[in-house]
Amino acid sequence: MIRDDWLTQVEEEILEPDLPICDPHHHLWDHPDSRYLLDELLADTGSGHNVVSTVFMECGSMYRAAGPEPMRPVGETEFVNGIAAMSASGGYGEGRMCASIVSFANLALGAAVGDVLDAHMAASPRFRGIRHASAWDPHASIRNAHTNPKGGLLGDSKFREGFAELGRRGLTFDAWLYHTNIPELTALARAFPEQPIVIDHFGGPLGIGPYEGKRGDIYETWKDDVAELAACENVVAKLGGLVMPLNGFGFHKRAVPPSSDEVVSATRDYFLHMIDCFGPTRCMFESNFPMDKQSCSYQVLWNAFKKIAAGFSPADKAALFHDTATCVYRVEE
Repeated sequence: MIRDDWLTQVEEEILEPDLPICDPHHHLWDHPDSRYLLDELLADTGSGHNVVSTVFMECGSMYRAAGPEPMRPVGETEFVNGIAAMSASGGYGEGRMCASIVSFANLALGAAVGDVLDAHMAASPRFRGIRHASAWDPHASIRNAHTNPKGGLLGDSKFREGFAELGRRGLTFDAWLYHTNIPELTALARAFPEQPIVIDHFGGPLGIGPYEGKRGDIYETWKDDVAELAACENVVAKLGGLVMPLNGFGFHKRAVPPSSDEVVSATRDYFLHMIDCFGPTRCMFESNFPMDKQSCSYQVLWNAFKKIAAGFSPADKAALFHDTATCVYRVEE
């Protein structure tokens, strides 16, 4: 649940307010207890940082209510394309919201998923790829991804048959998984070395349930797994999504939300290791809003990113905050 009154307890001066940002990962939805549509997105992106464009990331929003089940996710692309058209009109500011779109198609359909991918492409010229989440854990206290994946999905032969359809159309693949699943993604990337793959949210290092209190050990395993994945040159990394409740930092439980300094202190090592492994031209900062809004504001989050990147060159900052994202997702600003 988003608590705007709680978040406003911490206000910060915006660092490097002119630095262009492409936010390559946010959602839109309208649920009975949670609304995050264009107005809410603009309130966040317009809060001081220079967000010139964004990329929408699938979240099961506005699927078609009727028609063949595999085709229903195309409704999400249709919905977001309308939001993108509103933004592109110029009537909502200079930034281009949802300039590129990543949606869902069930790759476990095998080669038949090609028809779904074609329908997404027909629905919007902004469609760039799909995310089929594979975040899975055997412990009952860990909630598996919203796509309800089975364990070992990325190695499934039918899934890989569908995965091959992405490359035939020049589409990207976003991977949302947990840290225990990273080796499966490495195997997939090795099997499809020409397929562009984006690992979301640092590979989901868990810090709740059976993983609570084990951050040190998990971090050491995560470091090695990330380094091995980074050897696959077709993989790029999104740097964000690390202050969700499942990561176990507990910011959402506090009476007062964290400052950017506190976010940096808790998470800096993850960022620097990822950038060290992948390099700035294969990394991009992401907000993961409104999911990360459970823990801090947009102002605070991007200030934290800027503090982490403070020692990097102007060219490296340009890559981290804008250029990697616009290249990977072919963003038109």
